[in-house]
Amino acid sequence: MFLIFACAIFPFHPIGPQSPTTPITVAEVRTLYNKVEMMIPMRDGIKLYCNAYVPKNADGRSPILLERTPYSAGPYGPDTYKSFSGSHKFIENGYIFAFEDVRGKNHSEGEFMDVRPEGGGKYNPSDIDESTDCYDTIDYLVKNLKGNNGSVGVTGISYPGFYAACAGINSHPALKAISPQAPVSEYFKGDDIHHNGAFFMEDAFNFDIWFGQRRKGPGEHLNMPRIDRGEDGEYAWFLSQMPLANLTKEYMLGNVFWNQVMDHGIYDDFWQRRTLESHLKNIRCAVLTVGGFFDAEDMYGALNVYKAIDKLNPGIDNSIVMGPWFHGGWARSTGRTFGDIDFGSDVSIYFREAVEFPFFDHYLRGGPDPHLPKALMFETGANKWDSFDSWPPKANHKNLYLNVGKGLTWEKPKAENEAADSYVNDPLHPTDYTEKPVRERPREYMIADQRFNEAKPDVLTYETTPLDSAVTTWGPVKVDLFASTTGTDADFVVKLIDVLPPNAPDNHIAGQVVPMANYEMLVRAEIMRGKFRNSYSAPEPFIPGAVTAVDFHLNDVCHTFLKGHRIMVQIQSSWFPLVDPNPNKFVDIYHATPDDFQKAIIRLMRSTKFPSHIELCVKP
Repeated sequence: MFLIFACAIFPFHPIGPQSPTTPITVAEVRTLYNKVEMMIPMRDGIKLYCNAYVPKNADGRSPILLERTPYSAGPYGPDTYKSFSGSHKFIENGYIFAFEDVRGKNHSEGEFMDVRPEGGGKYNPSDIDESTDCYDTIDYLVKNLKGNNGSVGVTGISYPGFYAACAGINSHPALKAISPQAPVSEYFKGDDIHHNGAFFMEDAFNFDIWFGQRRKGPGEHLNMPRIDRGEDGEYAWFLSQMPLANLTKEYMLGNVFWNQVMDHGIYDDFWQRRTLESHLKNIRCAVLTVGGFFDAEDMYGALNVYKAIDKLNPGIDNSIVMGPWFHGGWARSTGRTFGDIDFGSDVSIYFREAVEFPFFDHYLRGGPDPHLPKALMFETGANKWDSFDSWPPKANHKNLYLNVGKGLTWEKPKAENEAADSYVNDPLHPTDYTEKPVRERPREYMIADQRFNEAKPDVLTYETTPLDSAVTTWGPVKVDLFASTTGTDADFVVKLIDVLPPNAPDNHIAGQVVPMANYEMLVRAEIMRGKFRNSYSAPEPFIPGAVTAVDFHLNDVCHTFLKGHRIMVQIQSSWFPLVDPNPNKFVDIYHATPDDFQKAIIRLMRSTKFPSHIELCVKP
């Protein structure tokens, strides 16, 4: 959902010798390309703005690579050009690049709808959705752009990744390949707005405060509101605005989507209609889904769009690539490092040169078959690429149990039934998700050192002894907790952490020495809003004091815990201000009052009868 400019995605031809990371300047693009602007008619009469960069020497052999975006297809005007970065091979092989403002955004006509539900044409041929808009756009481009070869690819990152996925539904005959990259797909269970029903307040507010501003007409410039957050950072500012109803009243009353979120606090028809996975049918083109294992916005979308396409479209060429990337990092970095971690090679350049370009060139221009596996995954910890013929791959399922003395063991606990560890969760003083105050949400929190959390009284930490041999885990991580609370609702945040040994060598990142001895690298973390533990559509309160099973999944991993490292699990009940604080009371949190917020004692069981654990898919 969050902003990735088109210039981070589409590559252009170099003039003279250039490296894979050399940007192409506006002057160079102007030398190589003619720019064409169009208003493309849709089947219901609405026209969408699109511009295309056509090689000056286009001779009928140029494929079209299209991005549809809610952000901006600009710059606007026939004499204004943009600069680009990425693989230069696209330019060297004469690609046409087209950019379109989606319906209701920027210079396009019509009304915008956030993650518009699919289903256009189901009842009436004039019905529209994002797949029909893309179909009509492709039909127009292949018939009207001079020099094209009749083959089209669609790509995009984040929100444009959602549109790229939609493009494949009931594919146009000229559509040969799509690459949904970090695609938005499910706003209640895993992408951007909610994770397992928990509201990702900081991201949602900071995005929608500007994106949700409604224009008066095509081309209208929107004034972005500015909010003084003070000197104490996001934690203090958001805490001063709680509960959520205050934030809505003060800043978001005119924001359509924000208020829709506030009014749909369960997985009802509003959210179910916006679930993309179930609509990914009749895809007749090749698919390359791309995502990052440290993507704070849409890791869920990449993993689950791939799985849905594979299930609903048997027999098509469908692959997924996941690397050690932040949101869009594969398109706008070398990929060598992220945060304090060095991955040993330029993994982003490898992807752009050896995977992305060969994929499109094979299907759009008849280039060599790249023979991509079903899944190409970067294995962090071991720092290498792995190929799989299915994802998740076959693996042994092994449990790591919470045990006595804050131990984490492969053996079940032998303690009595009431054995437990506990903490107090106070929603008026929620657990911070960063070590130091921040002025905006850092993307590095997805991989950051977690040692700052261990001393907190509202965090429980469990760890193994140093590993005798390496442990490689592939695929999802399942959480099986047995817990009780003195309240009637609770959140559970579970973190999987790789603890480096005392003799771990230092890293050198951007000219700085980063000590790595005893570093606690976050591998994966996720939250579960407890009232949705059995159903997202029919939430249930907890019975105070009763031991209750809370099961959920963390997003997939591909990671090796090396010999001598330790595996750690941290558990807490708030993750602020990333996620809004649960009041520990079974209420409509979006409209809760200050009186609804109360402290609660959370108990995590670790006994023979109630063996709380995480389940890893371990390499055989």
